[in-house]
Amino acid sequence: MSEKIDNKKAQSRGKLFVASGPSGAGKSTLCNEALACFDKMSFSVSYTTRAPRAGETDGVEYCFIDQKSFNEMVDKGEFLEHAGVHGKCYGTAATDIEKLLKEGVDVLLDIDVQGAAQLMEARKDGIYIFVLPPSMDACAKRLDARGDLKEEELAARLNIARDEMKSAKDYDYVIINDRLSESFDKFKAIVTAERAKRAQVAPEVLSLFQISID
Repeated sequence: MSEKIDNKKAQSRGKLFVASGPSGAGKSTLCNEALACFDKMSFSVSYTTRAPRAGETDGVEYCFIDQKSFNEMVDKGEFLEHAGVHGKCYGTAATDIEKLLKEGVDVLLDIDVQGAAQLMEARKDGIYIFVLPPSMDACAKRLDARGDLKEEELAARLNIARDEMKSAKDYDYVIINDRLSESFDKFKAIVTAERAKRAQVAPEVLSLFQISID
């Protein structure tokens, strides 16, 4: 969609960007665009007990594990957040995120509304972006296009999506994802603005001009 943005500015610590929203909103597409666009941004691969969909690769879209392994990770406190969604479990490993942030890499999470709610309690320094579909009809069409839902399952997903939309009030930013190019422009603007905040560029200013702006 656009040339990769070269951002070689010094950063003291990476930022945590969390994209969430109901199924069918298109948040995964926006996240993929961001990863292709920005340097020093990494996707945190979540763990899940669901089976891979067609075209998905273990360790790329998700780390696919069985329920026993997932439960063991929960018991060991390895997840920063975890939740049950549509009968399957999802979780984000804390050590994976912290390692990248310490290296000055921005971490992008694409997680469900339940997981994001947990993160808001644990990581108040995160930037939380809620993605909405342009309408319930569009949401239904996007979910149906996946081809893996029965009619009653689709209806249940839509009811859950409608309820999850109420959580938008808790997020820093809200994007109504109608036209991808326009929606991504907004997503890109959020990342660019957050990277330009005073605290984020303070190490470089100190290095260049010996001036502290902390």
